[in-house]
Amino acid sequence: MTIFRLSLLVAIFTMSAQAEPNAPIPLWPEGVPAESNLKLPAESIELKGPHQIEIMSNVSAPQLTWYPAEKPNGTAVIVCPGGGYNILAYSHEGYEVCEWLNTLGVSAALLKYRVPRREGRPFHKAPLEDVHRAIGIIRTHAEEWKVNPERVGILGFSAGGNLAAHAITFAGERTYPTDPKIDSVDPVPNFGILIYAAYLLEEGKPDNLNPDLKVTGKTPPTFLAVAHDDKRFVEGSARFYIEMFRNERPCELHIFQKGGHGFGFDKTGEEIRQWPALAGVWMKTMGWLRSN
Repeated sequence: MTIFRLSLLVAIFTMSAQAEPNAPIPLWPEGVPAESNLKLPAESIELKGPHQIEIMSNVSAPQLTWYPAEKPNGTAVIVCPGGGYNILAYSHEGYEVCEWLNTLGVSAALLKYRVPRREGRPFHKAPLEDVHRAIGIIRTHAEEWKVNPERVGILGFSAGGNLAAHAITFAGERTYPTDPKIDSVDPVPNFGILIYAAYLLEEGKPDNLNPDLKVTGKTPPTFLAVAHDDKRFVEGSARFYIEMFRNERPCELHIFQKGGHGFGFDKTGEEIRQWPALAGVWMKTMGWLRSN
């Protein structure tokens, strides 16, 4: 690594300290759309695996937890943990990532979206409603929260990466009754960071993106990182990059030889643990770390 590149990484990671998160904000204080009769077991958190990862189950009351940067530069990122749309890996794909973003001067919003999958609906639909409401809340509070409303990104892991992909390629109408005080703003993020994103390919047609993911000449800039030995999902990230390239959209893809799936912020000894540094350099290159 050159001295210049090393000094650049050091500068990025010492820009700002992190602040304490604010109290969680309910996304749907008026009631979760179309779920008044849904009965789920009580929400729970348990620790799993050698890293004691926090696993959250049965989310029926989605929330947004705001992590304000101590010295905000105007950029905000919504963080979407993974978990197959069945649970949320809430620590190493959630609040640990928010704390890292704060070190870049980026305010972060940890999204506790609805899981498990809702019967009778495509698995991403209810969580995407939660993303749209979260973006509305952030952009509505932009001045108060010291955010540039045109610098709101989304970062997701695995199923959360799939959710982020749906968010940046969204071009339809919201699927819930809107509140004009919150939902009048554009629900599409300004950029996406997709880490070992899942379910990007069309079922049974590995050369095609999922038909719900339509990359166009307006798709926001995207950063992708995945491991070559993530056998189930590596091709999806490559295909997404190809579609971005063909549509002349800014995109950066990193495929590491080893790393597997589910390593989150730093739960691996493989080289792919560099992804936060690379994503930080990409955000700086794109202009999202400058003060605004």
